[in-house]
Amino acid sequence: MSSSPLISALGLDLGHKRIGVAGCDRLGLIAAGLTTVHRTSFEKDIAQLHQLVQSREVTVLVVGLPYTMNGEMGTQAKRTQKLAQRIGSALALPIEYIDERLTSVEAEGMLQAQRISPSRNRGLIDRTAACIILQQWLDQRRQVSMSHETIDNREHRHSIH
Repeated sequence: MSSSPLISALGLDLGHKRIGVAGCDRLGLIAAGLTTVHRTSFEKDIAQLHQLVQSREVTVLVVGLPYTMNGEMGTQAKRTQKLAQRIGSALALPIEYIDERLTSVEAEGMLQAQRISPSRNRGLIDRTAACIILQQWLDQRRQVSMSHETIDNREHRHSIH
């Protein structure tokens, strides 16, 4: 089994008032909520994100896109993508997108299961949604990596015989 390269990604749940931020371990296995940026101005938001990018040596931003329920890019997804592109450009980082439909609903459900009031903890919901977004990306990335490894192993076995 080959060793996976180390990774440092930030998951972002971009909203009008807040940006939920999650990070992952260097092996890319587990996402965890880091903080919530309360949006004030683009420059101040970037300054806060830049500190995280520097301290965590981030190499990629993973942004949730709120597709419509039928899988199309609606107004909100286009607005989110435009903001994500501005952030990626300002931080000089590539962006990868993931479908975030229902992540906020899932985050609220997780908090309610812990007896935490979603209405009093909007920032925690955003952070948890960012964590779900990043974890989905990490899981997909690992599945793709594992399927490539399986194909490589099969090809190797066939070339031996």
